Amino acid sequence: MTETNDSGPVLHVDGLVVEYGGRAAFRAVDGVSFDIARGEVLALVGESGCGKSSTARAVIGMETPREGTVQYRGGAVRPLGMRTRPKELTAIQMVFQDPNSSLNPRVRVAQQISAGSRAARARGLDIEAPSHWLKAVGLSPALENRYPYQLSGGQRQRVAIARALAARPDLIVADEPISALDASAQASVAGMMRELCVASGAAMLFISHDLSVVRLMADRVAVMYRGRIVESGPTPLVWSQPAHPYTESLLSAIPKPDGEGTLPEAPATDAPAEWSMRIPEALDRVA
Repeated sequence: MTETNDSGPVLHVDGLVVEYGGRAAFRAVDGVSFDIARGEVLALVGESGCGKSSTARAVIGMETPREGTVQYRGGAVRPLGMRTRPKELTAIQMVFQDPNSSLNPRVRVAQQISAGSRAARARGLDIEAPSHWLKAVGLSPALENRYPYQLSGGQRQRVAIARALAARPDLIVADEPISALDASAQASVAGMMRELCVASGAAMLFISHDLSVVRLMADRVAVMYRGRIVESGPTPLVWSQPAHPYTESLLSAIPKPDGEGTLPEAPATDAPAEWSMRIPEALDRVA
């Protein structure tokens, strides 16, 4: 890993291109660029298949970019291989959509959280007991000795979040982390993730198609359409002054009480209108 730079953004993505297939390759991500600062939550939103998850996988090194760069604290994020991940890059942690796939069904909860703590210890950081992280995500320490199959879906996802937090990350990549939860748990888990992120100073890339949740937790929003970011800006500004027809369509699809009414007024912002990225005229129409 190259020398890192603590003065710049935690994550810098520039011109990212991800393709799948051989001769007739499908371009899932087409020239995506964004930064995330310390303690900031950036939400990447859009419909299924727009390239959000491919972007997330490239950020953590699970996909090799066809073009462009991904930098963590000024150093390149190398694609994952068979060897051990450099200890500096264990400060990037991912929370996947399905905890059934990301948790080992044969390993007790305490051991899985301790695996995250080992990544923190390797970087010379203090660690906490698994019970500390279970409490942090709203679970009882009594669950330490249970296996994932003995937990509910919401509890399993909280354990996955606790494991990521135990690594004391600088960057959390959360790929649809609440979509598998029931509606009553989604808001509380999302709010908990934001609070823990802000408290620890970690940056977060939060990927979701649920704009109702995104509005509550994201500092900035980037809207993806067909592999590209077509609009980005501070969350209140994007909500109150959407610049792209696709953003407008996403906002109009948010359920309203009794099928009537309007969205709650977005919090006031002093951000200038130009903060919301305007896109070329060729992309200014939704096919």
